[in-house]
Amino acid sequence: MQIDKSIYEALRRVEDPDLKKDLVTLNMIRKLEVDGKKVSFDLVLTTPACPLKELIKNNCIKEIESEIGKDYELDINVTSEVTSSFHVNKGGIPGIKNIIAIASGKGGVGKSTVSSNLAVALAKEGAAVGLIDADIFGPSMPTMFGIEDKRPGIVKEDNKNMLIPLSSHGVRLISIGNLTPPDSAVVWRGPMASSALRQFFNDCKWGPLDYLLVDLPPGTSDIHLTMVQTVPVTGAVIVTTPQKVALADATKAIHMFQQDKINVPVLGLVENMAYFSPPELPENKYFIFGQDGGISLANEKDIPLLGQIPIREEVRIKGDEGTPSALSGGEISDEFRALARNLAQQVAMRNANHEATETVEITRR
Repeated sequence: MQIDKSIYEALRRVEDPDLKKDLVTLNMIRKLEVDGKKVSFDLVLTTPACPLKELIKNNCIKEIESEIGKDYELDINVTSEVTSSFHVNKGGIPGIKNIIAIASGKGGVGKSTVSSNLAVALAKEGAAVGLIDADIFGPSMPTMFGIEDKRPGIVKEDNKNMLIPLSSHGVRLISIGNLTPPDSAVVWRGPMASSALRQFFNDCKWGPLDYLLVDLPPGTSDIHLTMVQTVPVTGAVIVTTPQKVALADATKAIHMFQQDKINVPVLGLVENMAYFSPPELPENKYFIFGQDGGISLANEKDIPLLGQIPIREEVRIKGDEGTPSALSGGEISDEFRALARNLAQQVAMRNANHEATETVEITRR
């Protein structure tokens, strides 16, 4: 019996639950070696944040043992190779695999808090992550990452000045808040803000990134149009609270990305401030802003609900201190890590099942 051939046959019976194809067809089995009674290979997943990695690994073991018996020692190295949603020759930024817009219909729903913790959580899962603070008029990332007093570096390449993003908590980031005096207001017209965003994409040395998150300002504005016209966007994440007024504006944000001229996939919805549980009564849930509004909207629009993040004083404190809660461990950190894994899962499914993204062309009449 040819053991390696039998192992491949066994692994053809193991399907990626999201992509609905077997691991061999998906080229997720690499470096298969048989040395006596030892079998080793790499299991290459589509993201380091894969929520199903243990299930897939256990299914591999089960099928191999059913094919060749249990006398062999199995050494399965689980690794990852994040897929990309676009081609560089179609407007992509070299080295960046996925660009994800984080948006909300209205302010005050915790979009920047979700963005910062999501970026940190993805980095904690092993991904290379960047973050653009695209809220030009109300930048908050310098505070949330504890870098208010830092300035990005500058290097000259091909007679062009390039910004070097700052690095904090494993995330590379750029914000107008690190380029202007901390106490000054950015009083710019729309075209100036749009120009700044284009520079953040095109005039920064990001280096290789699995995910570049873009924390957008509230609403639907020039900044949103500038983004989709400048770079091919993998997809959008919509942040809302459960209350009716927030859901109404979140619906507008969903429609903006889904309209024919823009056509950016909505990867999912995050229901922030979903409920409050007092530390002394952790089993009690108080639905301060309403109950399950995010679930209802996700079902209505047929988009995934990526997570329900509860109200925690810790999240506010850690954000003010510049150490996002996703770093800390514990229940709220686990919530953000689960959110990161769910998002990574949706990105992998989107890249496997949809055409490569291109920049949007919008002509004025």
